[in-house]
Amino acid sequence: MTDSALLSVIIPVLNEADTLPPLIDSLQAEAGPLEIIVVDGGSSDGSVQIAQCRGVRVVKSDRGRGHQLAAGAELAGGEILLFLHADSVFPPQGLTAIRRHLSARPELLGGNFRLLFDGDRRFDRWLEGFYAWIRGKGLYYGDSGIFVRHDAYRRLGGIRTIPLMEDYDLVQRMEAAGATVCIESPPLLTSSRRFNGRHPVAIFLGWVRIHLLYRLGMSGFRLAELYDSERRRQRMV
Repeated sequence: MTDSALLSVIIPVLNEADTLPPLIDSLQAEAGPLEIIVVDGGSSDGSVQIAQCRGVRVVKSDRGRGHQLAAGAELAGGEILLFLHADSVFPPQGLTAIRRHLSARPELLGGNFRLLFDGDRRFDRWLEGFYAWIRGKGLYYGDSGIFVRHDAYRRLGGIRTIPLMEDYDLVQRMEAAGATVCIESPPLLTSSRRFNGRHPVAIFLGWVRIHLLYRLGMSGFRLAELYDSERRRQRMV
């Protein structure tokens, strides 16, 4: 692999008309061969038209991040796959950093970025430290920009189309299969909007609960139901 390897960025969307334009623009401002695939799960707000006007590839899939990521990866032609959430603020030279790390260290399967949150609460700063701590233990999520060599992705069996924890599932297999890297600089910025209206303690306990039930073998479908119902309940309190 060289520093000029084609990189495929896969972005699952569902009504992301506000966040998608700056993300695509920042990616297209980067140097090097690039393929952007926006995978739409049924948007009604113009997200598809926004992506098409910027000249990126748009495909439709069943709703659900697992389905959308798998559909995008199936069509990707790059030597490197990067999975990004639509509400990410991608850093300048981020793609260059991925290519540089993977080119310099052939043993790396992939990795992610150090994650920052755009909120201004103390909880957001605590989360940044918590994410850095669990990354040291080989745990990270899709909001931190998971990237992987395409051939390794195929060997690992790809993204599984489960309704929740599809990123955690892929990361577990990556970490078990070989070395990965966390790119400290530049970091990736993500939205804190998912935490709006939710108490920090409830957020953390919900995270622990989901992981415990997942490890105990609860199905992804039941986990997704619990996760969605818990978020709705917390916002009503």
